[in-house]
Amino acid sequence: MCGIVGYTGSRQAAPILLDGLSKLEYRGYDSAGLAVREGEHAVEVVKAKGRLRVLAEKTNDGLALKGDCGIGHTRWATHGEPSETNAHPHITDDDNIVGVHNGIIENFQELRDKLVRKGYRFYSQTDTEVAVKTVDYYYKKYNIGPIDAIAKTMVRVRGSYALALMFKDCPEEIWVARKDSPMIIGVSDEGTFVASDVPAILKYTRKVYYIGNLEMARLTKDGVTFYNLDGEEIQKELKEVEWDAEAAEKGGFEHFMIKEIHEQPKAVQDTINSVVKDGRIDLTEVGLTDEILMSVRDIVIVACGSAYHVGMAAQYIFEDMTRIPVRVELASEFRYRKPIMNPDTLLIVISQSGETADSLAALREAKEKGIRTLAIVNVMGSSIAREADNVFYTLAGPEIAVATTKAYSAQLIACYLLCIGMAEKRGLLSAEDSLALVEEMKTLPGKMKRVLEDKERIQWFASKFANTRDVFFIGRGVDYAISMEGSLKMKEISYIHSEAYAAGELKHGTISLIEDGILVVGSLTQNDLYEKTVSNMVECKSRGGYLMGITSYGNYNVEDTVDFTVYIPRTDPHFAASLAVIPLQLMGYYVSVARGLDVDKPRNLAKSVTVE
Repeated sequence: MCGIVGYTGSRQAAPILLDGLSKLEYRGYDSAGLAVREGEHAVEVVKAKGRLRVLAEKTNDGLALKGDCGIGHTRWATHGEPSETNAHPHITDDDNIVGVHNGIIENFQELRDKLVRKGYRFYSQTDTEVAVKTVDYYYKKYNIGPIDAIAKTMVRVRGSYALALMFKDCPEEIWVARKDSPMIIGVSDEGTFVASDVPAILKYTRKVYYIGNLEMARLTKDGVTFYNLDGEEIQKELKEVEWDAEAAEKGGFEHFMIKEIHEQPKAVQDTINSVVKDGRIDLTEVGLTDEILMSVRDIVIVACGSAYHVGMAAQYIFEDMTRIPVRVELASEFRYRKPIMNPDTLLIVISQSGETADSLAALREAKEKGIRTLAIVNVMGSSIAREADNVFYTLAGPEIAVATTKAYSAQLIACYLLCIGMAEKRGLLSAEDSLALVEEMKTLPGKMKRVLEDKERIQWFASKFANTRDVFFIGRGVDYAISMEGSLKMKEISYIHSEAYAAGELKHGTISLIEDGILVVGSLTQNDLYEKTVSNMVECKSRGGYLMGITSYGNYNVEDTVDFTVYIPRTDPHFAASLAVIPLQLMGYYVSVARGLDVDKPRNLAKSVTVE
């Protein structure tokens, strides 16, 4: 949520800032702004409410703002309504400090009241203006440099933040600080960059530093210096991002979402190849030794949104294959239940960004209790990846669309691989059975491509229901988990009300909502539950429901019941979610397109939720 980009170097800053912010639009925002300085001249601030193109028009695509040092921001309103006044950057009355901020300052009112008593005036309703003026207060009161002023502010502030500041006394320098909100720093021959996420700077460099929690940095044209909270200089290791700039572009597709739907076979293939060596699952790089796999007594999966639905599907598979009790928790609720975990619990945190605030908080709660933690994340160097005991990286590459597709599929594959590896080590799968499952898993990318070949039929069907008001998704077992993800895809990008129900629960109240023309989407991939789910769909049809069914090739008798059928290639039932979810992704996408909506940036949503 929100996006920060900063640059100081040999090029004009504003076009670089606008370009970087455009790569962060997926994070969600309601306003944007730039602050640029040319040498020792006064800083120039331009802000705009609405989409980034409004800011681009005001600045002639940045060309109207001269200067080679600047910071930019896309804002998601927390304190104060969306407006040009509340947009970042914020600046002190004497132009001494200008800054941008991601996160939430929890004690901002207390700080604001103190600053008012000290003579400060406030023009916005934001906590960010309070943070900037708090730094200014310490800077002037103690006549100290930026590092000490920022450090005193960090000690005084409660909450989460990524701060980027420019000081009048330090032309062509950017000062940054971080607590819990993501931030990376890039370096190249043309200057130094700071951003909230990798895609913002991929066009300019793949050499990055990951700034740690409660750390600060000074960015100059020639490089970066890092400091701890005591103001002591610290060393950081330079990393190389393996993603390339083209991976964050549309590549000829109309939207990022449809591009990423088509990238799922590769994401799955790459994730499989990362741990499968010579046909065997090798979890050495994940750090899960045989001793660890044997010692696990129960598993807790915590996640949010689509990652939670991955956990729901994984729950069925883990319990079936490993016979280990599994429970799946919403990360946003996990801490407030005072969770009970024994010393041999394995806590699995699933997050695409590795920065999801609630998931990170759940991870820290578990670590405080001495519980082993395993992260399934897509972003190397992210907070969750750094803090977890073990990390399984999914290789989906940058995912730009707010509605996740390829990251979901890569997370599912990671869970399959963990499950099979654990079951074999615990003696519940023979080497031959394990090998057979791995070989079947290797066929999934090809089968996913076959499902994608049916997209025109799904597009035609979606156009028929573009104006529907309600959609119900039903299934049993793994199919219920698939239905949950299908429902989320429909509601988040098409704004159509949709719900997912365990099919057997329909008669316990929900079926009263079924009436003439209501679309009911049934997932029927589990052979042992197929007939039961069909009978539930018949009940819906008898009450006027219009039925869409997703099932495997061969189950052609389903056409006697449903009005529209999508077939997926046959695979092991444990892996069916990887194939069945694609028609549901396509359905949500094409309904949104037919309604003329902004598919990649749905209203009120952000790609990475980095505040609670």
